[in-house]
Amino acid sequence: MIRLLIAIVLVVLLGAGAYVFLNRADTSDGTAPALAGAPVSSDVLARGEYLAKAADCTACHTVPGSGNAFAGGVPFKLPFGTIYSSNITADEANGIGSWSDDEFVRAVRNGVRNDGQHLYPAFPYTSYTQLSRSDVLAIKAYLFSLPKIAQANHENQLSFPFNQRWAMGFWNAVFFKSQRFQPDPGQTPQWNSGKYLAVALAHCDECHTPRNFAFAMKHGDELAGQELQGWRAYNITSDPVHGIGAWSDSDISNYLSRGHADGRGTAAGPMAEAVENSLRYLNPTDTAALVAYLRSVPARTGDAPVTVDAAAAPALASNNAAPGGDSANANDPGMKLFEGACASCHQWNGKGQQTPYASLLGTRGVNDVHGTNITQVILHGTDLRSLGANIFMPEFGDAYSDTEVAQLSNYVIGHFGNKQGTVTPDDVARRRKQL
Repeated sequence: MIRLLIAIVLVVLLGAGAYVFLNRADTSDGTAPALAGAPVSSDVLARGEYLAKAADCTACHTVPGSGNAFAGGVPFKLPFGTIYSSNITADEANGIGSWSDDEFVRAVRNGVRNDGQHLYPAFPYTSYTQLSRSDVLAIKAYLFSLPKIAQANHENQLSFPFNQRWAMGFWNAVFFKSQRFQPDPGQTPQWNSGKYLAVALAHCDECHTPRNFAFAMKHGDELAGQELQGWRAYNITSDPVHGIGAWSDSDISNYLSRGHADGRGTAAGPMAEAVENSLRYLNPTDTAALVAYLRSVPARTGDAPVTVDAAAAPALASNNAAPGGDSANANDPGMKLFEGACASCHQWNGKGQQTPYASLLGTRGVNDVHGTNITQVILHGTDLRSLGANIFMPEFGDAYSDTEVAQLSNYVIGHFGNKQGTVTPDDVARRRKQL
């Protein structure tokens, strides 16, 4: 009996020791690579504003159209429930106005609030952990310079055991490592700046990297594409077929800053938000650095790879006013829906009438047989503000049934991607609920 008790005590002590060891925090300040838009010599508030935009704080902490900047309340619908972003204004009662510098840095880089409670990784501390202390505090100074908003935080709606914040300590022990960004001396300053932007500030991995059963990113498959909150964040590795390896530098740069690359696609959904709230504000030198880093990301196929047919026969056989290659399918209900609601803007040849932002030919959305993003755009529309233009497409979710949206999606995939779409009414019903 005594031996059993001793064994139990030893197991508990070893487990506690392992827990503490695996949850240890990197206490170094870190040194960030130079960013053209936020030089160290700049005013701390101007620097903080630039960094906050690069980190896309607005998209997660501001409800669109509310006018309450950084007051939180944005819902994140995940497989295990809904998480709401928190108020990060300087309001003492509801926000972070009473937080010390150390508490703010710990929350951003290690996912632990000022009360010691763990944050959920819907807040991307798994990427922000690489930020330097000076960059984090510049963001804090900027947030504290803005109006305080006394908006109470929403309660998360999570099922058991996901509503137990203490359990995040075990998640962190397995899937999270507190560490600062380390410049690679074998790479150019431009490349290091681009990597810092991609993996830390802009946290591209959080949306574009596949996740495992525990919602942790699959390291080793970075940026290979992932479906999140009902949208597909496409493969942005250097793979020339499934990623952006065949894109020119100007294609990538234009997509990041303008939300559109001719013959490649137009940003919608969360990517449109990233362009509007973050990427369009990057200094051109920093955008070029980000492009240089993305060029170096190893090619990966990823899950559910998309192969683009940029010369889809049905679209090429059509002109701007009439269908050609699939005219024999005149009774196709999806074709009739496209004719009635879509052709006037997108045109039958997919080139777009009023703006190239409405072009469809060559885009990954119409080449994805699952129709993930096409379905979302039809259901919920899109609203994009970028350096190039302000683009709006109305939503059709209230006008069309699940069956009609599936028919329209599959027609668009067939006509502009030359592929057999697989969208079902059940897929549409599920995607309706994801936003």
